[in-house]
Amino acid sequence: MSNSENTFLGVLAGTAIGIVLGILIAPDKGANTRQKISDEALKTKQKLSDTVDQIKEKSDASATTQNQNLDEHIESILSTVSYKADEVITALERKLKDLKEKNKEFQENN
Repeated sequence: MSNSENTFLGVLAGTAIGIVLGILIAPDKGANTRQKISDEALKTKQKLSDTVDQIKEKSDASATTQNQNLDEHIESILSTVSYKADEVITALERKLKDLKEKNKEFQENN
């Protein structure tokens, strides 16, 4: 599990435990206890929302970076392939020239 997932689960578990303990040992009136629980639940909801937003931002940034890296890698491969293709064409042109010369010599000798 990633740190973000662990954090999310930790916050969720902590909230549940806190609510249960708060209800069990609450020295305050029921209405006050419920209000405190409600306030804590809202705080926890906001923390979770912030955590989700941070995870989303990190994921988006990571995807963008990976996309840029992929584009650069593809460009590098295409450049290499193009260079190799030029080398092959040049070698074939030399071979063709040699064959034409040998053919010319053969025709002149016969």
